[in-house]
Amino acid sequence: MSYLIKRLYFLILMPGFIVGLVASKTSQHREPEVQPNVVVILTDDQGWGDLSFHGNTNLNTPNIDMLAGNGTSFERFYVCPVCSPTRAELLTGRYHPRMGVYSTSEGGERMDPDETTIADVFKASGYATAAFGKWHNGMQYPYHPNARGFDEYYGFCSGHWGHYFSPMLEHNGKLVTGNGFIIDDLTDHAIDFIDKSRDNPFFLYIPYNTPHGPMQVPDIYWDRFKDAPLLMRHRDPEKEDVMFTRAALAMCENIDYNVGRILDKLVETGLEDNTIVVFLCDNGPNSSRWNNGMKGRKGSTDEGGVRSPLFIRWKGVIEEGKEIQEIAAAIDLLPTLAELAGIALEGTRPLDGISLKPLILVGDSPDPDRIIFSHWAGRVSARSQQYRLDHEGQLFNMVDDPGQYNNIAEKQPEIAQRLLEARDIWEQSVLAELPEKDERPFPLGHPGSRYTQIPARDGVAHGNIVRSNRWPNCSYFTNWTSTDDRITWDVEVTESGDFEVTLYYTCPQEDIGSAFELSFNESSVRGEISEAHDPPLVGMEEDRVERHNSYVKDFKPIKLPVMHLEKGAGELTLQALNVPGSQVMDFRLLMFERID
Repeated sequence: MSYLIKRLYFLILMPGFIVGLVASKTSQHREPEVQPNVVVILTDDQGWGDLSFHGNTNLNTPNIDMLAGNGTSFERFYVCPVCSPTRAELLTGRYHPRMGVYSTSEGGERMDPDETTIADVFKASGYATAAFGKWHNGMQYPYHPNARGFDEYYGFCSGHWGHYFSPMLEHNGKLVTGNGFIIDDLTDHAIDFIDKSRDNPFFLYIPYNTPHGPMQVPDIYWDRFKDAPLLMRHRDPEKEDVMFTRAALAMCENIDYNVGRILDKLVETGLEDNTIVVFLCDNGPNSSRWNNGMKGRKGSTDEGGVRSPLFIRWKGVIEEGKEIQEIAAAIDLLPTLAELAGIALEGTRPLDGISLKPLILVGDSPDPDRIIFSHWAGRVSARSQQYRLDHEGQLFNMVDDPGQYNNIAEKQPEIAQRLLEARDIWEQSVLAELPEKDERPFPLGHPGSRYTQIPARDGVAHGNIVRSNRWPNCSYFTNWTSTDDRITWDVEVTESGDFEVTLYYTCPQEDIGSAFELSFNESSVRGEISEAHDPPLVGMEEDRVERHNSYVKDFKPIKLPVMHLEKGAGELTLQALNVPGSQVMDFRLLMFERID
């Protein structure tokens, strides 16, 4: 076995070792005299190429470009092919299969509760912590952001949302209505948090949810793009949906505007010099558009599906205008930011990520022989400093052939073999931690939270009931036509108690009168649809291109009798008792509120 493979065995099986190694290696650098604030901005489905900083003349992103120019940029930074795995890796410093994240919905997006997050680390060191945006690592406590180290949370926990203008959101578990365009709204909350926290160190995580679909953006941005020529196109122009590209770029310019608002607030409050600001994306672009000729897009383990910008600015500490060519990944952010802030990583699970502090401050590469792995849907690729081995075993020299056009596996068999062996080891050690079947129930009534949301997304439909869309995240159940139909959830009540239950529904006038029962083990309550509520679907007028995911509507809450739940596992069931009209209701969610 080669030295590289032996070394890889060691690093994968004992990943915590590298953190200590890097910490001792960089001990000569001064620790900050005052704990720096940290702001991490993550965008959703924005590709590496969706920035004017990277040469895309189709759009203008001056605020993000300025952030990059005033800090250090990583030229070869890697995330996951899709949303929830990247978020999990950013938050924990560990590869996503280790923590039970294998999907983007129906429970597979949940990050195991025993993981330590970056918010846990900073909170334990006295930081105020907040997250505003798309969480996508579990909805019910203890998966909820308030259980993962964040004192304050505003946004939505699902994988995508169906409407971006004053939608239903949540604030620390309680359902609320948003205010205006969602990215502007999330930024308002972030700015308010900065104002309130200016006298104490804070860790602020802003996971924006655009340019993920639906493709909605205020007119002021869309009007600049709806008829604009696209001078820079995808490497295969026939694959590009020009209107989708225009919508995505308009959304990226809105992101840039809001990044500028955050940077301005740091200047206004006098916090700019003592705040580390980080900007990155969660995967490759969500369509075929200009991405510097890279192969792959969102969902792909090729370069274009996993390469992201990473800009880190700390004025007076991190060199301005520096470009780093060494490979790095989302798993590195926790150890890097902790060490930059002078926080010891004690009590965390072994990390896969390494601290990039020596690389950022003095250009000292902590691991020149490093390999970064990208995984999704059974496909694994391996990236070294110079080469990428794709999921089919093809080898590409990424220096000479960044577009992955020429497979050199036969010309460089030794390199291909080393990366194949490394990939096999990673699969045997990391992928093996994923169970063959996810048997985790959805927790209900955790004592750490007053609220538990049980959405249609996590339910199973029986009989005639169908989802409003094949993608569950923001869907609802419809076509409930029979008393034999039912909706079930595999849940575990974590502590006995009494709960006020609210059900969200729609129903036309001609179908009112249906009675239904909600049951769990020996407990049950009944309700009746006695009031019509039949609002139209929303989103068509705001969509800039036709969507593929579910439209939404305004669901009405109905209070059910107080329900007593005993601790234990079982099936939560919602079933009709009679159907006097053509259907029972369209169903969106249940909200349980502990009252004892």
